[in-house]
Parts: sequence; C-alpha cells; structure tokens
Amino acid sequence: MQDWFAVENLDVERLLVEWRWLCLEPMALVARNAFADLFLRDASGQVYCLDVAIGKLTKVADSERRFRELATTPEKEEEWFAAADEEAALAKGLAPDTTQCIGFSVPLVFAESGSPDAPYAADLYEHVSFLGDLNHQIAELPDGAKVRLVIAPKP
Repeated sequence: MQDWFAVENLDVERLLVEWRWLCLEPMALVARNAFADLFLRDASGQVYCLDVAIGKLTKVADSERRFRELATTPEKEEEWFAAADEEAALAKGLAPDTTQCIGFSVPLVFAESGSPDAPYAADLYEHVSFLGDLNHQIAELPDGAKVRLVIAPKP
C-alpha cells in the first residue's frame, strides 16, 4: 500500500498550476491518493480534498491533526484514499511510484467512462495538469452536457 502522506518531494505549486481557478489561495500538500486526488492545507490550517476526477474542492477537516486522525478510520481510508480500488490496481500489476498515479483512458468526469477501465500508470504532474485544464473548461456546463474534445496547444 502506498504511503499517502509521503508527499514531501512533490511540488505543490506545479501540481496546482492548472487548478488555480479552483484553488485560489496558497496551499500546502498534506497527502494524496493513488488516483491523484490531493489533500491540501490552507493558511488557516483547514484541510481540503481536491478531487481531480470531477474538479471539486471540498473541506474535509478543520486541522491537519484532525485530518490525520480521521484518515486512520476504515471509512475515511475508503472514502478519501480509495484503499480497495488501490489494492485492486496493485493486484493487476499497477504500482505507481511516488511521481505517478493511476489514470483512466476515459476521464471519470465523462459518463462514457462507465466503470473505470483501462487504468494505467500516469505521470502525476501531467495527469493532474490535464484534469485541471479539462475540468476548468467544462466547469460551467450542466451535468450531462455533450462536449467535443479537441487536443491542441494552448494559445
């Protein structure tokens, strides 16, 4: 099982560059899960989960101490860290290193992703950046809206 709190060698500013539309203030990286969701502490000490799959920032604890306490409970291990899904990926041979995460061939924000299939080991920075840009572009669309992906360099 990956150590979710081993994030000291990750560059939080680089991870959040495409998420500044949602994470407006400076944040410190506290933890992450195998699927690239980030747990961030703001200046007041509150901890938030940045769900990169759906582009949502949610407060999860009033302090890092409380977050770490809650993270040891089976319920929060599953909710926040998707422990069973991580174990299933490991059983299939997917063992991302400290700068990788588990990605999916069709981003989970799309209905077409169905059940997460075609998982692969992705570069953490590229994956988080891609999903930040994608979620920013579709943030104002209603659920179920049709989109057409065009991959092109930024102007």
